[in-house]
Amino acid sequence: MACCDDDLCASAPPPNNAGWRRTLWIAFMVNAGFFMAEIIAGVAAGSVALQADALDFFGDAANYAISLGVAGMALTWRTRAAVTKGTTLIVFALWVLGGTAWHALYGMPPYAEVMGAVGLAALVANGGVALMLYRFRGGDANMRSVWICARNDAIGNLAVLLAAMGVFGTGAGWPDVIVAAIMGGLGLSGGWQIVRHARRELRAGPSAKVLVAE
Repeated sequence: MACCDDDLCASAPPPNNAGWRRTLWIAFMVNAGFFMAEIIAGVAAGSVALQADALDFFGDAANYAISLGVAGMALTWRTRAAVTKGTTLIVFALWVLGGTAWHALYGMPPYAEVMGAVGLAALVANGGVALMLYRFRGGDANMRSVWICARNDAIGNLAVLLAAMGVFGTGAGWPDVIVAAIMGGLGLSGGWQIVRHARRELRAGPSAKVLVAE
């Protein structure tokens, strides 16, 4: 991460911007809805990748709710919220990796058709959310954390589709396990980016320029 380009910083919308809040509400509703859909489908299909994606939806829905609550607060509070969100993402990622290890040892091959159908629907929904949030990626740590979550979700949905094709083609469960492990690693990486960015903002103080990824 490095200091952002002056033009990008200047173009970032204010934290209580009406468009920002409206986008957050849409993202919250999409993630809350798909959490319920994927957790049910994941258990029914026996897919650890779908369950991992469902937990990610749950974490993001909570994160969007937090972001809505701190949107009009001072930079310090928004940054602390970003630290909380990043830490939560790391915890979820560790949980997913533990569940993936158990599934690799004792799990049965999942139902590829269910994985594919749910993964495709989630990809379309998350792709739309990521596009809406793209223009906010140059904001403060809290805004950037939301963008990272949306980006990771879309990548994760694509990975679930690949896992479904792998399970369908091989009749084995290892593609599901591999994708779940990758999603857990992606969650660890995203959580660390959020926490590191927020800590730099806290150290620099309210007068510092906003930081974004290179």
